[in-house]
Amino acid sequence: MFPAVPETALAELGRTDGDADTLALLVRDQDTRRLLLLRAVLDAAETADPELCPPAAKARLREDWALLTAADRAGGPDSPARTRLGYPLLGPWVRRCLTGLDPRTGPPTQEQRRELACDLAYFSAVAAVAAARAGIPFAVHLTARDGILVLPSLGALRTAEQRDVRVRVSYDGSRMTLDEDTTVFLENGTGAWSGSLAWTSAYALPGLVPGAAPMPLDDLDPYRVPPREPDQYALSGPAGPDDAERKRWLQSWSGTAAVLRTGGEGRLMEALALLRCLVPLEMPPGAGGRGSCSGTRREAFGALLSSAPVTPVAFAATLVHELQHTKLAALSEMVELHRAGPAALYFAPWRPDPRPYDGLLQGAYSHLALADFFQRRALTVEPALSEGAWAQYARYHAQVGAALPALVASSDLTAVGRRFVDEMAAAHERHTAHPAPRGHAARAQEYVKAVRTLWTQRQPRGESRK
Repeated sequence: MFPAVPETALAELGRTDGDADTLALLVRDQDTRRLLLLRAVLDAAETADPELCPPAAKARLREDWALLTAADRAGGPDSPARTRLGYPLLGPWVRRCLTGLDPRTGPPTQEQRRELACDLAYFSAVAAVAAARAGIPFAVHLTARDGILVLPSLGALRTAEQRDVRVRVSYDGSRMTLDEDTTVFLENGTGAWSGSLAWTSAYALPGLVPGAAPMPLDDLDPYRVPPREPDQYALSGPAGPDDAERKRWLQSWSGTAAVLRTGGEGRLMEALALLRCLVPLEMPPGAGGRGSCSGTRREAFGALLSSAPVTPVAFAATLVHELQHTKLAALSEMVELHRAGPAALYFAPWRPDPRPYDGLLQGAYSHLALADFFQRRALTVEPALSEGAWAQYARYHAQVGAALPALVASSDLTAVGRRFVDEMAAAHERHTAHPAPRGHAARAQEYVKAVRTLWTQRQPRGESRK
């Protein structure tokens, strides 16, 4: 069912590249896996213990699936049902439901049953939106979780009560009515207009380039950020941008395509092919308006989580960095690159803590792409900007050079992984054809040397580190 990865595609990806066909291969594979996981949710619900998933909930899931099927048939090749099911933030919902329905987790607590009931009920909102987008009339009751009913891609309704309440939602082919007192008019792509103060419309930035689809800036989806992790590298919390912050997003976003082009047309092409939504995060504490926080989630292919970008250049670099994680995560589901375990043993010059092999590979891959991006940029922009680009290139190139020996020397690489890492090493070597000015290169090497010395001093004595 899943396609093989051609040697040409593997080589392109190893260089952090990827033509249109290669990127489309990753997208198709991820979309197929999403549909299979969704089917797994429905199957798991059908076979679940009635106390965990009551007969009424199972019947509702079947009704939702039937509504989605009708929307799919009505929409043709660009079915709104497929669009909704391919939306990145549905992935975390799928994973959460599968975890909640897994009988191996043991008897659920009352709170866990309540959480699962709310999670499964969210699928009704997904189906309702797909039907409305396809122009199919319906009338259903949806669950407002803690008093908030989110209709993905449309917006959110705040109810008078801050608890789980039922909301009647109907659509007559032209307008949507919520509890008979809120009327909502769908807009193209993202958003819906209403005169009610209880309604908040979903928001989207313009397409990255003229003719591209608007880019959702999603601050409403209940599954948009992962649970907070108790470590210093956890993502900052979700943000709810006001008008001023949205303007800041728009200003940086509007200049990002032009900056991406300075690093090669391929960087713009991969952003257009892979990026499906942006999730705003709070600015990291102590950033002072100059720092940033960003990340991707394996279960949310196509989503980029980021604090408000400071400049188009900074945001373009964030896209280059994070989209490599997206590409490598997708490739890793198609082929096995290595069999290394989770032990954190490796020095990574971009972090102070030891990294597992997979973490080292992910970091080196994204930094290799950044080195490529800034080298191309340094060679194309005007002299006033090239110095900063050369400094960035020199540091990223030196960092990757410090990580590659451990990656290449690993006996845990598969045959496919060996070819992939060899392509990374070859790409790194090709960068030396256009070296950074001597001062930048020397400072970068000294930086990596100092970081390694500090890292070594911090490691517990007697432990083997690489």
